Amino acid sequence: MLLTLPWAGCQFVREMESALEHGQAQSLRASARAVATVLMDRPELIYPNTERRLAENNAQPGPSLYATTSSAPIIVDGYDDGWDGPDHLQFGPIRYRSRTRDGRLYLLLQITDHEVIYHDPKLLDRVSGDRLLLRTDRDYIISTAAPGPVQARLLNSRIGGPDLMGNWESRIRGHWQDTQDGFSIELEMPLSALHGRLGFSLINVDGDGNETHFGNLESNRPAPWLIYPPRALQALVTPFSSVALRLSVIDRDRWVVSQAGQPGAAVAGTKTPWLLRAIYRAILNKDPPPAPTAAAIYGQQAGPEVEGALGGNSAVGSYRLTAGGEQKLILAAAPIVSDGKVIGALLAEQNSEQYLSLTDQAFSQLLFISLLAMLASALGLIGYASWLSWRIRQLSQASANAIGADGQIRAEFPASSAKDELGELARQHAQLLLRLREYNEYLRSLSRKLSHELRTPIAVIQSSLDNLEHNDSDRNVYLPRARQGLARLAGILTSMAEANRLEESLYSNALEPFDLAELCRQLHAAYRQIYPQQQITLSGADTALLVHGSADLVAQAMDKLLDNAASFSREGSRITISVHKTDTDIIVQVSNEGPALPAHMQQQLFDSMVSVREQRDDVHLGLGLHIVKLIMEYHAGQVQAANRDDGKGVTFSLCFRA
Repeated sequence: MLLTLPWAGCQFVREMESALEHGQAQSLRASARAVATVLMDRPELIYPNTERRLAENNAQPGPSLYATTSSAPIIVDGYDDGWDGPDHLQFGPIRYRSRTRDGRLYLLLQITDHEVIYHDPKLLDRVSGDRLLLRTDRDYIISTAAPGPVQARLLNSRIGGPDLMGNWESRIRGHWQDTQDGFSIELEMPLSALHGRLGFSLINVDGDGNETHFGNLESNRPAPWLIYPPRALQALVTPFSSVALRLSVIDRDRWVVSQAGQPGAAVAGTKTPWLLRAIYRAILNKDPPPAPTAAAIYGQQAGPEVEGALGGNSAVGSYRLTAGGEQKLILAAAPIVSDGKVIGALLAEQNSEQYLSLTDQAFSQLLFISLLAMLASALGLIGYASWLSWRIRQLSQASANAIGADGQIRAEFPASSAKDELGELARQHAQLLLRLREYNEYLRSLSRKLSHELRTPIAVIQSSLDNLEHNDSDRNVYLPRARQGLARLAGILTSMAEANRLEESLYSNALEPFDLAELCRQLHAAYRQIYPQQQITLSGADTALLVHGSADLVAQAMDKLLDNAASFSREGSRITISVHKTDTDIIVQVSNEGPALPAHMQQQLFDSMVSVREQRDDVHLGLGLHIVKLIMEYHAGQVQAANRDDGKGVTFSLCFRA
């Protein structure tokens, strides 16, 4: 149950993380729209070449070449040092990479050729051997008689005709270097000399003089476009980016023409230790997002968000930043519209690490507080359980010690003042033992009482028989006395049997509603004839008072009370029967004038074999009031005895539930 505390906290942290991620996505969408709005009125930044901007869907014979921006100087020596990253495109045996820096284009071509044939230096106006054809608005040829520096030369004829060489082009220079599986050509040229177009074709010559062409050029067709990030566009986008936000400008053909910022960079001050982050991510981890969509061509951007933006709608997505990692990349794309047409898209990418760090910090505090709460709760529960266990052991020991080895119930039992259930149980145990002790005392005294009650008639019978045996002349005196003793002995046995029979026969009487007031009126009329020597009055029986019980048993109880009241009353005294109803009870009272009850007898008066009579001429075992108690308990009521307020008599009350 205590584990529900951190579980509920985890659910809350998850919801908070989702809310933060949603807020980040909306903020990123707004940033993308803002930067896209800046570019709406400046399409020339995305398309420096007006001809390409006006062309429909990049209409050209071959694939465009794409060049990235280099952040470090490039040494043109024919080797691939400084050319980190994947190959851009591959045309047959040619692997090509290109970069721009400070207004210049750098081109690296790595050719697989197991038979390199160099140019014949004796041919001054024609080119021979393996050579490279470059096409911008004009055609240039690059060949060499041996590895080393190379320079472009103007070509005066197209592919398919005689390759007649013209003037040297000093702006296009490079280096030809042999490699293990062929050769590589590294070139440098100004972007201004290309006029936005660049194509190449490698003319590979075998030993028989046969030529094979590889590249992106088609015969007698213009060169494809050269795609590279314009410096003006890069200068505009860079201020909007940051170490945690990458902005990419994508043209309508999905080429990334500008990119600034690093979405995967860590945010200072928010990094969580890797071990804790791994634990938190394992606990809070949801279904991992998909990997970002990779473009088929280097330099292009793919994905549903890009397609949606190029279709004119903003879109937001979530992807894994790295394979197998827990960091997310939030991506938002907004269309760039000019003159009512979508000319590109602005892509904003941001790492969710800074927001996950906030989640990790919140979860760390939640985990710490939850552990403290669980520890405090566990200690409290252990302490409380130990306290309850100690009290239960104390109660168990007291119960075990309540009865001695001789079977006697000891008088001492620790009373508890606690208000809880264990305190109530201890008090009930004490009350139970008190009642058992009183009952045992009653059983022990019963033999003495019976012996006292039986001794007198037996003694009368014994003395009468002895006297008859020695003196037969007084037979008329001793024989009646012996019969009196026998009659008294029979009366004692009859009274005891009556009590036992009543207790056994109580549950055979059906309980049903009856009018207690009507019963009292009938009994009052009968008692006036049975006890003419007393003045018996009735009050409060004018209205019907319904009671659920047995009228015969209640009448029997009233008979016992009237007999008891008459036996303690002087001749001519008043016996009052009254009936009244309270909020919860219906009470019948029988009040007589006579001696008051001793204080110690008021609670024991209804026990069996208890009597306060001093006259012993008649049989009185104290069973009458005990029978009244049994009848009232069967009716779920109570019988009480108390001295009258004037001290001149006793009042017995029968209390029935209303």
